[in-house]
Amino acid sequence: MPRFQGDYYNASAGPPPAPRPLAGAIDCDVCVVGGGFAGLNTALGLLERGRGDVVLLEAKHIGFGASGRNGGFVFGGYSRGEDRLLADLGADVAREVYGWTIDAVRRIRARIDHYGIDCDVVDGGVIWANWFEDRQRLIARQALLSEHYGTEWTWLDRAAMRERVVSERYAEGLFEAAAFHFHPLRYARGLAGVLEDGGGRLHEATPAIGLDRHGDGWRVRTPDGEVRARTVVLACGGYLARLHQRVDAAVLPIATYVMVTAPLGDRMQDVLRTPAAVYDTRFAFDYYRPLPDTRLLWGGRISVLDRSPAEVEKLLVADTLRVFPQLRGIAIDYAWSGLMSYAPHEMPHVLQAEPGLWVAQAFGGHGVAPTTAAGDLVASAIAEGDTRWQHLGRYGLAPAFKPAGFVAAQMSYWWAQAKDAAKSLRERR
Repeated sequence: MPRFQGDYYNASAGPPPAPRPLAGAIDCDVCVVGGGFAGLNTALGLLERGRGDVVLLEAKHIGFGASGRNGGFVFGGYSRGEDRLLADLGADVAREVYGWTIDAVRRIRARIDHYGIDCDVVDGGVIWANWFEDRQRLIARQALLSEHYGTEWTWLDRAAMRERVVSERYAEGLFEAAAFHFHPLRYARGLAGVLEDGGGRLHEATPAIGLDRHGDGWRVRTPDGEVRARTVVLACGGYLARLHQRVDAAVLPIATYVMVTAPLGDRMQDVLRTPAAVYDTRFAFDYYRPLPDTRLLWGGRISVLDRSPAEVEKLLVADTLRVFPQLRGIAIDYAWSGLMSYAPHEMPHVLQAEPGLWVAQAFGGHGVAPTTAAGDLVASAIAEGDTRWQHLGRYGLAPAFKPAGFVAAQMSYWWAQAKDAAKSLRERR
Protein backbone atom coordinates (compact mmCIF):
# COMPACT_ATOMS: atom_id res chain seq x y z
CA MET A 1 0.00 0.00 0.00
CA PRO A 2 1.34 3.47 -0.80
CA ARG A 3 2.23 5.58 2.22
CA PHE A 4 -0.44 8.02 3.36
CA GLN A 5 -3.27 6.16 1.65
CA GLY A 6 -5.98 7.86 3.71
CA ASP A 7 -5.90 8.06 7.49
CA TYR A 8 -5.32 5.29 10.01
CA TYR A 9 -8.88 5.16 11.26
CA ASN A 10 -10.46 4.65 7.85
CA ALA A 11 -7.77 2.14 6.93
CA SER A 12 -8.29 0.07 10.09
CA ALA A 13 -12.06 0.35 10.52
CA GLY A 14 -12.96 -1.95 7.66
CA PRO A 15 -15.29 -1.10 4.79
CA PRO A 16 -18.31 0.98 5.76
CA PRO A 17 -21.87 0.01 4.85
CA ALA A 18 -22.95 1.17 1.41
CA PRO A 19 -24.42 4.68 1.64
CA ARG A 20 -28.10 5.25 0.94
CA PRO A 21 -28.42 8.79 -0.43
CA LEU A 22 -31.77 10.47 -0.04
CA ALA A 23 -33.98 10.46 -3.12
CA GLY A 24 -37.35 12.20 -3.08
CA ALA A 25 -39.19 14.13 -0.40
CA ILE A 26 -39.73 12.81 3.13
CA ASP A 27 -41.27 14.15 6.34
CA CYS A 28 -40.04 13.70 9.89
CA ASP A 29 -40.16 15.16 13.37
CA VAL A 30 -36.47 16.13 13.61
CA CYS A 31 -33.83 16.42 10.88
CA VAL A 32 -30.20 16.39 12.04
CA VAL A 33 -27.59 17.73 9.61
CA GLY A 34 -24.16 16.25 10.27
CA GLY A 35 -22.99 12.69 10.89
CA GLY A 36 -20.34 13.41 13.49
CA PHE A 37 -20.56 12.90 17.24
CA ALA A 38 -22.74 15.95 17.86
CA GLY A 39 -25.32 14.90 15.29
CA LEU A 40 -25.23 11.21 16.18
CA ASN A 41 -25.61 11.90 19.91
CA THR A 42 -28.48 14.29 19.29
CA ALA A 43 -30.29 11.72 17.16
CA LEU A 44 -29.60 8.89 19.60
CA GLY A 45 -30.65 11.08 22.53
CA LEU A 46 -33.98 11.72 20.83
CA LEU A 47 -34.41 8.02 20.12
CA GLU A 48 -33.71 7.13 23.75
CA ARG A 49 -36.37 9.65 24.80
CA GLY A 50 -39.02 8.08 22.60
CA ARG A 51 -38.69 10.55 19.72
CA GLY A 52 -37.75 8.06 17.01
CA ASP A 53 -38.96 9.97 13.95
CA VAL A 54 -35.48 11.29 13.19
CA VAL A 55 -33.66 11.73 9.87
CA LEU A 56 -29.89 12.28 9.86
CA LEU A 57 -28.17 13.68 6.77
CA GLU A 58 -24.42 13.39 6.20
CA ALA A 59 -22.70 14.96 3.18
CA LYS A 60 -19.88 12.38 3.02
CA HIS A 61 -19.88 9.39 5.37
CA ILE A 62 -20.40 8.88 9.09
CA GLY A 63 -17.48 10.32 11.03
CA PHE A 64 -15.98 12.02 7.98
CA GLY A 65 -14.90 15.15 9.86
CA ALA A 66 -13.16 15.61 13.20
CA SER A 67 -15.31 12.93 14.88
CA GLY A 68 -13.75 10.13 12.87
CA ARG A 69 -10.19 11.46 12.63
CA ASN A 70 -9.30 12.85 16.06
CA GLY A 71 -6.83 11.71 18.69
CA GLY A 72 -9.33 9.34 20.31
CA PHE A 73 -9.05 10.86 23.82
CA VAL A 74 -12.20 10.59 25.96
CA PHE A 75 -11.89 12.91 28.95
CA GLY A 76 -13.67 15.74 30.70
CA GLY A 77 -13.54 19.47 30.13
CA TYR A 78 -13.72 22.01 27.34
CA SER A 79 -11.26 23.99 25.28
CA ARG A 80 -11.88 26.89 27.67
CA GLY A 81 -10.01 26.22 30.90
CA GLU A 82 -11.71 25.42 34.18
CA ASP A 83 -10.43 28.60 35.82
CA ARG A 84 -12.02 30.82 33.16
CA LEU A 85 -15.20 28.74 33.23
CA LEU A 86 -15.42 29.43 36.95
CA ALA A 87 -14.91 33.18 36.41
CA ASP A 88 -17.50 33.23 33.61
CA LEU A 89 -20.30 31.27 35.24
CA GLY A 90 -19.80 31.24 38.98
CA ALA A 91 -19.10 28.22 41.13
CA ASP A 92 -22.45 26.39 40.96
CA VAL A 93 -23.12 26.73 37.23
CA ALA A 94 -19.49 26.07 36.28
CA ARG A 95 -19.54 22.85 38.30
CA GLU A 96 -22.73 21.74 36.56
CA VAL A 97 -21.49 22.63 33.07
CA TYR A 98 -18.15 20.88 33.62
CA GLY A 99 -20.02 17.93 35.12
CA TRP A 100 -21.88 17.41 31.85
CA THR A 101 -18.60 16.32 30.25
CA ILE A 102 -17.74 13.97 33.13
CA ASP A 103 -21.19 12.41 32.77
CA ALA A 104 -20.56 12.18 29.02
CA VAL A 105 -17.36 10.17 29.57
CA ARG A 106 -19.37 7.69 31.64
CA ARG A 107 -22.18 7.67 29.06
CA ILE A 108 -19.78 6.90 26.21
CA ARG A 109 -18.20 4.04 28.15
CA ALA A 110 -21.62 2.67 29.13
CA ARG A 111 -22.88 2.82 25.53
CA ILE A 112 -19.82 0.93 24.30
CA ASP A 113 -20.67 -1.89 26.71
CA HIS A 114 -24.46 -1.72 26.39
CA TYR A 115 -24.53 -1.72 22.59
CA GLY A 116 -21.45 -3.92 22.14
CA ILE A 117 -19.55 -1.37 20.03
CA ASP A 118 -16.13 -2.71 18.98
CA CYS A 119 -13.92 0.40 19.03
CA ASP A 120 -10.54 -0.63 20.51
CA VAL A 121 -11.35 0.94 23.86
CA VAL A 122 -8.37 1.25 26.25
CA ASP A 123 -9.26 2.03 29.87
CA GLY A 124 -5.82 3.45 30.55
CA GLY A 125 -6.58 6.98 31.72
CA VAL A 126 -4.96 10.18 30.49
CA ILE A 127 -1.76 11.87 31.71
CA TRP A 128 -1.30 15.66 31.66
CA ALA A 129 2.50 15.88 31.45
CA ASN A 130 4.37 18.97 32.64
CA TRP A 131 6.54 20.35 29.84
CA PHE A 132 8.09 22.89 32.24
CA GLU A 133 10.03 22.76 35.49
CA ASP A 134 7.53 25.05 37.21
CA ARG A 135 5.04 22.80 38.96
CA GLN A 136 2.69 25.55 40.14
CA ARG A 137 0.31 25.20 37.20
CA LEU A 138 -0.20 21.51 38.00
CA ILE A 139 -0.67 22.21 41.70
CA ALA A 140 -3.19 24.96 40.95
CA ARG A 141 -5.20 22.90 38.48
CA GLN A 142 -5.30 19.84 40.71
CA ALA A 143 -6.58 21.98 43.60
CA LEU A 144 -9.10 23.83 41.41
CA LEU A 145 -10.56 20.60 40.03
CA SER A 146 -10.84 19.10 43.48
CA GLU A 147 -12.28 22.16 45.24
CA HIS A 148 -14.70 23.49 42.63
CA TYR A 149 -15.45 20.54 40.34
CA GLY A 150 -15.29 17.50 42.61
CA THR A 151 -12.74 15.87 40.28
CA GLU A 152 -9.62 14.20 41.65
CA TRP A 153 -6.51 13.85 39.49
CA THR A 154 -3.56 11.85 40.84
CA TRP A 155 -0.15 13.51 41.22
CA LEU A 156 2.73 11.80 39.41
CA ASP A 157 6.20 12.86 40.56
CA ARG A 158 9.24 12.67 38.30
CA ALA A 159 9.96 9.08 39.19
CA ALA A 160 6.37 8.02 38.53
CA MET A 161 6.42 9.85 35.20
CA ARG A 162 9.68 8.16 34.15
CA GLU A 163 8.18 4.77 34.96
CA ARG A 164 5.39 5.49 32.50
CA VAL A 165 6.83 7.84 29.86
CA VAL A 166 10.45 7.22 28.86
CA SER A 167 11.46 10.81 28.21
CA GLU A 168 13.60 13.46 29.87
CA ARG A 169 11.27 16.10 28.47
CA TYR A 170 8.73 16.11 31.30
CA ALA A 171 8.80 16.96 34.97
CA GLU A 172 5.70 15.92 36.95
CA GLY A 173 2.23 15.00 35.71
CA LEU A 174 -1.41 14.62 36.65
CA PHE A 175 -3.33 11.42 35.95
CA GLU A 176 -7.05 11.37 35.09
CA ALA A 177 -7.95 7.77 35.89
CA ALA A 178 -11.57 7.86 34.68
CA ALA A 179 -10.56 8.85 31.15
CA PHE A 180 -9.89 6.42 28.31
CA HIS A 181 -9.10 6.33 24.61
CA PHE A 182 -10.58 4.53 21.62
CA HIS A 183 -11.02 4.24 17.84
CA PRO A 184 -13.36 7.19 17.17
CA LEU A 185 -14.48 6.15 13.69
CA ARG A 186 -15.53 2.69 14.82
CA TYR A 187 -17.42 4.28 17.68
CA ALA A 188 -19.17 6.71 15.32
CA ARG A 189 -20.18 3.85 13.04
CA GLY A 190 -21.39 1.93 16.06
CA LEU A 191 -23.64 4.82 17.10
CA ALA A 192 -24.99 5.03 13.55
CA GLY A 193 -25.85 1.34 13.66
CA VAL A 194 -27.67 1.76 16.97
CA LEU A 195 -29.57 4.70 15.52
CA GLU A 196 -30.72 2.74 12.48
CA ASP A 197 -31.58 -0.34 14.53
CA GLY A 198 -33.83 1.90 16.63
CA GLY A 199 -35.74 3.21 13.64
CA GLY A 200 -33.81 6.38 12.81
CA ARG A 201 -33.29 7.11 9.12
CA LEU A 202 -29.73 7.82 8.05
CA HIS A 203 -28.70 9.10 4.62
CA GLU A 204 -24.99 9.40 3.82
CA ALA A 205 -23.61 10.96 0.62
CA THR A 206 -26.46 13.46 1.00
CA PRO A 207 -25.27 17.03 1.42
CA ALA A 208 -27.76 19.58 2.67
CA ILE A 209 -27.71 22.38 0.11
CA GLY A 210 -30.55 24.59 1.31
CA LEU A 211 -32.54 25.44 4.41
CA ASP A 212 -35.73 27.47 4.56
CA ARG A 213 -38.95 27.85 6.48
CA HIS A 214 -41.77 25.50 5.56
CA GLY A 215 -45.06 26.20 7.31
CA ASP A 216 -44.43 25.98 11.05
CA GLY A 217 -41.28 23.91 10.47
CA TRP A 218 -38.30 23.71 8.14
CA ARG A 219 -37.31 22.27 4.79
CA VAL A 220 -33.80 20.92 4.16
CA ARG A 221 -33.01 20.57 0.47
CA THR A 222 -30.58 17.98 -0.89
CA PRO A 223 -29.36 17.32 -4.45
CA ASP A 224 -32.05 14.69 -5.12
CA GLY A 225 -34.71 15.36 -2.52
CA GLU A 226 -35.77 17.27 0.56
CA VAL A 227 -36.63 16.69 4.21
CA ARG A 228 -39.57 18.49 5.78
CA ALA A 229 -39.20 18.61 9.55
CA ARG A 230 -40.72 20.35 12.53
CA THR A 231 -37.23 20.80 14.00
CA VAL A 232 -33.74 20.95 12.46
CA VAL A 233 -30.40 20.53 14.23
CA LEU A 234 -27.22 21.85 12.56
CA ALA A 235 -24.23 19.82 13.74
CA CYS A 236 -21.74 20.35 10.94
CA GLY A 237 -18.56 21.09 12.90
CA GLY A 238 -15.67 22.48 10.88
CA TYR A 239 -17.18 21.38 7.58
CA LEU A 240 -19.78 24.09 7.26
CA ALA A 241 -22.89 23.33 5.23
CA ARG A 242 -23.50 27.03 4.48
CA LEU A 243 -27.15 26.72 5.41
CA HIS A 244 -27.47 29.61 7.85
CA GLN A 245 -25.31 32.72 7.60
CA ARG A 246 -25.25 33.65 11.31
CA VAL A 247 -24.40 30.09 12.37
CA ASP A 248 -21.53 29.79 9.87
CA ALA A 249 -20.24 33.29 10.65
CA ALA A 250 -19.70 32.38 14.31
CA VAL A 251 -17.25 29.53 13.78
CA LEU A 252 -13.73 29.19 12.40
CA PRO A 253 -12.72 25.91 10.73
CA ILE A 254 -9.20 25.35 12.11
CA ALA A 255 -6.84 22.53 11.08
CA THR A 256 -4.93 20.20 13.34
CA TYR A 257 -2.54 17.38 12.44
CA VAL A 258 -2.20 13.68 13.27
CA MET A 259 0.18 10.90 12.25
CA VAL A 260 0.55 7.20 13.07
CA THR A 261 3.80 5.25 13.06
CA ALA A 262 4.46 1.81 11.67
CA PRO A 263 4.02 -0.92 14.33
CA LEU A 264 6.70 -0.52 17.01
CA GLY A 265 6.44 -4.01 18.49
CA ASP A 266 8.74 -4.31 21.51
CA ARG A 267 10.09 -0.81 20.82
CA MET A 268 6.91 0.62 22.33
CA GLN A 269 8.49 -0.15 25.72
CA ASP A 270 11.31 2.22 24.78
CA VAL A 271 8.87 5.15 24.87
CA LEU A 272 5.69 4.22 26.73
CA ARG A 273 5.24 1.79 29.61
CA THR A 274 1.65 2.74 30.27
CA PRO A 275 -1.64 2.27 28.42
CA ALA A 276 -2.49 5.91 29.18
CA ALA A 277 -2.86 8.61 26.57
CA VAL A 278 -0.67 11.68 27.09
CA TYR A 279 -0.83 15.41 26.42
CA ASP A 280 1.34 18.21 27.79
CA THR A 281 0.91 21.51 29.58
CA ARG A 282 1.71 23.92 26.73
CA PHE A 283 -1.02 25.85 24.93
CA ALA A 284 0.18 24.30 21.67
CA PHE A 285 0.52 20.84 23.15
CA ASP A 286 1.49 17.45 21.74
CA TYR A 287 -0.91 14.56 22.32
CA TYR A 288 -0.23 10.90 21.73
CA ARG A 289 -1.31 7.41 22.68
CA PRO A 290 -0.36 3.77 22.11
CA LEU A 291 -2.61 1.89 19.70
CA PRO A 292 -3.55 -1.78 20.19
CA ASP A 293 -1.40 -2.84 17.21
CA THR A 294 1.72 -1.27 18.84
CA ARG A 295 1.66 1.85 16.69
CA LEU A 296 2.06 5.30 18.22
CA LEU A 297 -0.53 7.92 17.29
CA TRP A 298 0.82 11.45 17.55
CA GLY A 299 -1.06 14.71 17.08
CA GLY A 300 -0.65 18.40 17.64
CA ARG A 301 -0.40 21.91 16.29
CA ILE A 302 -3.17 24.26 15.29
CA SER A 303 -3.20 26.09 11.98
CA VAL A 304 -5.42 27.80 9.45
CA LEU A 305 -3.64 25.63 6.85
CA ASP A 306 -4.99 22.19 5.96
CA ARG A 307 -1.57 20.72 5.04
CA SER A 308 -0.59 17.76 2.86
CA PRO A 309 0.29 14.42 4.49
CA ALA A 310 4.00 14.89 3.68
CA GLU A 311 4.01 18.30 5.37
CA VAL A 312 2.18 16.90 8.39
CA GLU A 313 4.72 14.09 8.69
CA LYS A 314 7.65 16.51 8.60
CA LEU A 315 6.21 18.74 11.32
CA LEU A 316 5.04 15.98 13.66
CA VAL A 317 8.14 13.81 13.35
CA ALA A 318 10.17 16.80 14.52
CA ASP A 319 7.79 17.24 17.46
CA THR A 320 8.01 13.54 18.32
CA LEU A 321 11.80 13.53 18.37
CA ARG A 322 11.86 16.43 20.83
CA VAL A 323 10.16 14.08 23.30
CA PHE A 324 11.41 10.66 22.16
CA PRO A 325 14.76 11.00 20.35
CA GLN A 326 15.06 7.21 20.58
CA LEU A 327 12.44 6.97 17.80
CA ARG A 328 14.70 8.58 15.21
CA GLY A 329 14.30 6.81 11.86
CA ILE A 330 10.93 5.21 12.66
CA ALA A 331 8.60 4.78 9.70
CA ILE A 332 5.37 6.78 9.49
CA ASP A 333 2.49 4.94 7.81
CA TYR A 334 -0.28 7.54 8.05
CA ALA A 335 -0.43 11.32 8.30
CA TRP A 336 -3.41 13.61 7.84
CA SER A 337 -4.93 16.94 8.73
CA GLY A 338 -8.54 17.80 9.42
CA LEU A 339 -10.76 20.69 10.38
CA MET A 340 -12.27 21.31 13.79
CA SER A 341 -14.81 24.02 14.55
CA TYR A 342 -13.57 26.76 16.84
CA ALA A 343 -15.38 29.73 18.39
CA PRO A 344 -13.43 32.76 19.62
CA HIS A 345 -14.83 32.27 23.15
CA GLU A 346 -13.51 28.65 23.15
CA MET A 347 -16.83 27.13 24.19
CA PRO A 348 -19.37 25.13 22.18
CA HIS A 349 -22.42 26.62 20.53
CA VAL A 350 -25.34 24.71 22.05
CA LEU A 351 -28.37 26.87 21.39
CA GLN A 352 -31.55 27.61 19.48
CA ALA A 353 -30.68 30.03 16.66
CA GLU A 354 -34.34 30.44 15.63
CA PRO A 355 -37.53 28.72 16.74
CA GLY A 356 -37.12 25.07 15.81
CA LEU A 357 -33.52 25.51 14.59
CA TRP A 358 -30.88 24.16 16.96
CA VAL A 359 -27.08 24.34 16.74
CA ALA A 360 -24.39 22.05 18.18
CA GLN A 361 -20.91 23.01 16.98
CA ALA A 362 -17.57 24.69 17.88
CA PHE A 363 -16.01 22.08 20.15
CA GLY A 364 -12.51 23.43 19.58
CA GLY A 365 -10.50 20.21 19.59
CA HIS A 366 -11.97 18.91 22.87
CA GLY A 367 -14.93 17.29 21.26
CA VAL A 368 -15.54 13.66 22.18
CA ALA A 369 -17.11 14.24 25.60
CA PRO A 370 -18.53 17.75 24.92
CA THR A 371 -20.21 16.60 21.69
CA THR A 372 -21.87 13.83 23.66
CA ALA A 373 -22.98 16.31 26.30
CA ALA A 374 -24.23 18.72 23.63
CA GLY A 375 -26.24 16.02 21.88
CA ASP A 376 -27.87 15.10 25.17
CA LEU A 377 -28.68 18.75 25.95
CA VAL A 378 -30.23 19.41 22.54
CA ALA A 379 -32.17 16.14 22.53
CA SER A 380 -33.47 16.83 26.02
CA ALA A 381 -34.46 20.37 25.06
CA ILE A 382 -36.37 19.21 21.97
CA ALA A 383 -38.03 16.19 23.54
CA GLU A 384 -38.67 17.42 27.07
CA GLY A 385 -38.35 21.20 27.07
CA ASP A 386 -35.18 20.97 29.18
CA THR A 387 -33.61 24.42 29.66
CA ARG A 388 -30.16 23.41 30.93
CA TRP A 389 -28.59 24.51 27.63
CA GLN A 390 -29.32 28.10 28.66
CA HIS A 391 -26.40 27.91 31.10
CA LEU A 392 -24.25 28.36 27.99
CA GLY A 393 -26.14 31.46 26.91
CA ARG A 394 -23.15 33.78 27.24
CA TYR A 395 -21.29 31.63 24.67
CA GLY A 396 -23.49 32.55 21.74
CA LEU A 397 -23.11 33.06 18.01
CA ALA A 398 -20.66 35.95 18.25
CA PRO A 399 -19.17 36.73 14.82
CA ALA A 400 -15.75 35.19 14.18
CA PHE A 401 -14.97 38.04 11.73
CA LYS A 402 -13.73 35.90 8.88
CA PRO A 403 -11.33 36.20 7.14
CA ALA A 404 -9.64 38.47 9.70
CA GLY A 405 -10.58 35.92 12.37
CA PHE A 406 -8.32 33.33 10.75
CA VAL A 407 -5.39 35.74 10.96
CA ALA A 408 -6.18 36.51 14.58
CA ALA A 409 -6.44 32.82 15.47
CA GLN A 410 -3.11 32.02 13.82
CA MET A 411 -1.40 34.99 15.50
CA SER A 412 -2.83 33.92 18.85
CA TYR A 413 -1.47 30.42 18.35
CA TRP A 414 1.98 31.69 17.35
CA TRP A 415 2.02 34.05 20.35
CA ALA A 416 1.20 31.15 22.68
CA GLN A 417 3.93 29.05 21.04
CA ALA A 418 6.42 31.86 21.51
CA LYS A 419 5.52 32.23 25.20
CA ASP A 420 5.92 28.49 25.74
CA ALA A 421 9.29 28.50 23.95
CA ALA A 422 10.50 31.51 25.94
CA LYS A 423 9.55 29.86 29.21
CA SER A 424 11.39 26.65 28.24
CA LEU A 425 14.47 28.69 27.30
CA ARG A 426 14.46 30.57 30.62
CA GLU A 427 14.24 27.30 32.54
CA ARG A 428 17.13 25.75 30.61
CA ARG A 429 19.29 28.80 31.32
